[in-house]
Amino acid sequence: MKKLGIFGSTGSIGKNALQVVRNNPDRFKVVCLTANNNVDLLVHQALQFIPETVCISDQAGFRIARQRLRQTGIQVVCGAEALCDLAREADFNMMVGAIVGFAGLLPTLQAIKAGKDIALANKETLVVAGEIVNRLLEEHRVRLIPIDSEHSALFQCLVGEDRSSIRKIILTASGGPFLHKPKEEFNKITVSEALKHPNWKMGSKITIDSATLMNKGLEVIEAHWLFGLSPDKIDVAIHPQSIIHSMVEFVDGSTKAQMGAPDMKVPIQYALSYPERIKNGFNAFNFKKTSRLDFFKPDRTKFKCLSLAYNALEELGTMPAVLNAANEVVVENFLKERIKFVDIPTYIKKTMQKHVVIQNPDLEGILEADQWARSYVRKLLGYN
Repeated sequence: MKKLGIFGSTGSIGKNALQVVRNNPDRFKVVCLTANNNVDLLVHQALQFIPETVCISDQAGFRIARQRLRQTGIQVVCGAEALCDLAREADFNMMVGAIVGFAGLLPTLQAIKAGKDIALANKETLVVAGEIVNRLLEEHRVRLIPIDSEHSALFQCLVGEDRSSIRKIILTASGGPFLHKPKEEFNKITVSEALKHPNWKMGSKITIDSATLMNKGLEVIEAHWLFGLSPDKIDVAIHPQSIIHSMVEFVDGSTKAQMGAPDMKVPIQYALSYPERIKNGFNAFNFKKTSRLDFFKPDRTKFKCLSLAYNALEELGTMPAVLNAANEVVVENFLKERIKFVDIPTYIKKTMQKHVVIQNPDLEGILEADQWARSYVRKLLGYN
């Protein structure tokens, strides 16, 4: 039985991961659960799965969780330091890395150092610290399996293949809710409109990233570190149906594509059970009910965040960390209706232009770049 630590259990990935566990109680056991501030759902999950430990970042939530779980024997801890301690010390052998944003980096590094395999949904970990992560994976002989549907698709297409035979990889993107919206109307986009993703049910931050195509840009950087490919070998195609999750084109002209219904439980289960495939009752793609599969080039004049991500990948060093940090701050401000949708790439670009890149940074250098970028964007926005 595989013991799991689900970091970010109350988000969309975490909830789907727990559904996979619920469907396979003889294969997986939950050792720990963590959340940011959704204490009600965390307590509900804890009472269902009875982990050894739960961790919540929010102090008020910590007091509530401790009270509600006081007679269960479940340990309740709180804060960023406790989160890293849990990643390092808890008795699980695979981390489901589903924490949103930069906050997922440090606990993931701790789990790797402790020799625990990683099922990674937190793309920011590789975006900001891919070189460090890959070095630690090799040093500690740890396996990292991607959960993102696109990277899971590429991972599956490459099983048994020689990486030198890759001509390029193609990450697919739905195009989000504004694929066909004229650029001239972007100035009028509201938060509620941006949160209406056509195919996937996700948290608010990643949904906005999908609407700007920053999510795809981050996936491009992540793919560089996962598969060791240069930017010119990583392409993006808009595929509105979200049936082909990504493709690999080989040097002999053949292309492999991984297909399936847009359901995150499938790549999550694959990551948890790899290399085995487990039978399930999830919906499969039905060819008879689909009359067409469309593909388009992304419009980088409309979706400037994608170009910004490619620029960060070309520069590397601390630039991807700056890109990610600036994006997190501006998306938060868009969700609070402090800035417009069209302002998102503008503030990110200004921050990247101001940054002096440090090549081959250590972890301290990455943390400093992250904090600098957040501070600089807040200054641009007019608050500290």
